[in-house]
Parts: sequence; structure tokens; C-alpha cells
Amino acid sequence: MDAVWKESFWQQFGAAISFLDETIRACPDELWRAALWQAGDKKPEFAQFWYIAYHTLFWLDAYLTGTEEGFLPPPPFALIEQDDDGPLPERVYTKGELLAYLSDCYRKCQATIEAQTPETAQRLCQFGWGECSFQELLIYNLRHVHGHAAQLNMLLGQQVGPQRDYVTQARRRPIP
Repeated sequence: MDAVWKESFWQQFGAAISFLDETIRACPDELWRAALWQAGDKKPEFAQFWYIAYHTLFWLDAYLTGTEEGFLPPPPFALIEQDDDGPLPERVYTKGELLAYLSDCYRKCQATIEAQTPETAQRLCQFGWGECSFQELLIYNLRHVHGHAAQLNMLLGQQVGPQRDYVTQARRRPIP
């Protein structure tokens, strides 16, 4: 894979993860477990800040792996996200736990992009929603992370006021 393409793609993917990081850090404790909108026919917990952040990180990690088969998130996280109407985690994950998971995913994402070859980019990946190349899955993954980071940032803005500016590139230093 072209080095310029890898660096450009990393800068944008890293920016999406950095945006999620800043948004999680900005969430006040009183909103961590608050339902931020009506969950419709789903459990109200699915609309809580912590859960949306967890959902985003779980799928970021799984999509970087490229398969659901054999994927396990690191402890203490649960393998429950594949079922849209399934159970919630047994407990609310803390901000610290989710930020540590985010940091791991940030490094994994950068390493995954750096390791791309034409062969790995073309590898077919299957998920419950369909099949695509690993390269397309990475683009989908970037969009998924950014979409939820923007959603959470907007909801925070509605609850506590304007949030940080849009992140345009990956941080020059790794997320701690």
C-alpha cells in the first residue's frame, strides 16, 4: 500500500478516535448514565452516554480484527454487541475503563493501517450486516466511530453547552 495513502488515512481515522476520546473526557459524571434521548422500542440504557461509547469501541476493535468469529473484547468487557436486542453489560463501565480501551484501539488502529498490504486490503470480511473487503471495512469503521463521536458531542452540547472544536488530524502523541 502507498505510504502517502496510509498516512492520510491514519490521520483521518486517528482524528475520529481522538474526537471520541475528547468527547468521552468531556462527559460530566451526571450525564454518564443519563438517557440522552428516547430509546424507542429499545431499553433506555441503550441511549446512555457510557453505553454508546462502549458500543463504538467494541465495534472499532472488532472491525479492526476483521471478523466476528473468534473476536473477544478485552476484560472486563462483554461479548454482547452482536445481538441488537440482546442484554446490556452486567454493569456500567467507568470512564477510565472506556478510555483505556480507546487507547488500546488507537494503537491497534494505527498498527493495522501501517501493516496494510494489497493482499490484506482485499481480504473479504463477513459480518451480520454483509460482506466487504478489509479496506472497505476500515473506511466503514472510520465512519462508524466518527458518527457516534459526533452524536455524543452534539448531545453533550445540548446538555452542557458547546464542546471542543472538530478534530482534524490524529494526535501527534499517542492517546494515554
